[in-house]
Amino acid sequence: MHPTRIQLSIEQRHQICTLLQQLLVESTDLALALKVAHWNVRGPQFLPLHELFDQLADKLRGHGDDLAERIAQLGGQPDATAKRVAEQSELEAYPVTATTAEDHLTAVADRWADFANACRRAIETADDADDEVTTDLLTGLTGDLDKQLWFLEAHLVGA
Repeated sequence: MHPTRIQLSIEQRHQICTLLQQLLVESTDLALALKVAHWNVRGPQFLPLHELFDQLADKLRGHGDDLAERIAQLGGQPDATAKRVAEQSELEAYPVTATTAEDHLTAVADRWADFANACRRAIETADDADDEVTTDLLTGLTGDLDKQLWFLEAHLVGA
C-alpha cells in the first residue's frame, strides 16, 4: 500500500482496496462481455441492442475508472489487466456461442445482476470499515446498475 493522508487505518484501506479490486476486475470482465454481445447480436432487434450493449459497456468502463481511482486514492494499485481479469473474475464466462437477441439479453442481464448484487454486498463491507466515501461511491454505482438492469429486463418481457 502506498502512503496516504486519508484517515483510515492501513487495515481498513487494505480491506477496501481488496474489495474494490474485485469489483474492478468484474466490471472489466462484464464490459468485455458486452462488447461480445454488441458484435454478435442478430435478429430484428439488432440495431437497438447493438447500441444498448455498446452504451452499457461505456457505462461500465466509466464505473471501472471510478473504482480504480478510489483504489489509488486509498494507496492501492488497481489492476485490470487481461491476465488479472481472466484469473480473478467470479462472473460466469460469457457464452460466445449466443446468437439470438434473447440469448444475448439473458446472458447480459444475468451477469449484470450478478455484478450489481456484488456491488450491493460491498456497500455493507465499506460501511463496516467506516469508509463513507467508498460507501457513497458504491451506493451510486449500484443505483445506476439497477437502473440499467431494468432497461435490460424490459427487453426480455415477452421474449
